[in-house]
Amino acid sequence: MSTVAEPTEEELTGGLNGALTPGGGHRLMARVYYADTDFSGVVYHARYLEFLERGRSDFLRLAGVHHTELMAGKHGERIAWVVRRMEIDFIQPARIDDIVTVDTRAEKISGARIFMAQELTRAGGVLVRARVEAAIVGEDGRPRRFPKEWVKAFLPGAPVPLP
Repeated sequence: MSTVAEPTEEELTGGLNGALTPGGGHRLMARVYYADTDFSGVVYHARYLEFLERGRSDFLRLAGVHHTELMAGKHGERIAWVVRRMEIDFIQPARIDDIVTVDTRAEKISGARIFMAQELTRAGGVLVRARVEAAIVGEDGRPRRFPKEWVKAFLPGAPVPLP
């Protein structure tokens, strides 16, 4: 009888956050579970928002922007991300047990806003395309300018805006 070694935390979390990609993007792979689908085994349309959110959140995390630090006031006050606008094209359905890939990249940063493009694919075929406009707001709900250090994290090679 063979024995299986207890997995290490590193082995268990190795691909959990996905990975940054050349040119300033991010890639995350995920499995489609039963809970993601409707009665026919096809991903329910609102669940695609969750896959896209995971891609954006893990992109932020790997770029050095942690939600918990933002809420703790690391930048002088408590700030949060909000989605201001989203445009989604549903091209093909994902199905239960599919392995999907979420690609995310920042296209532009302007003031308090970041514009991102996302694609959800399966085996190279595009399932969903989305364009997302997100903003940073303070506790009062008003927009806050992007911290300068984030510009380089999201748009490598872009000039850092003057104050």
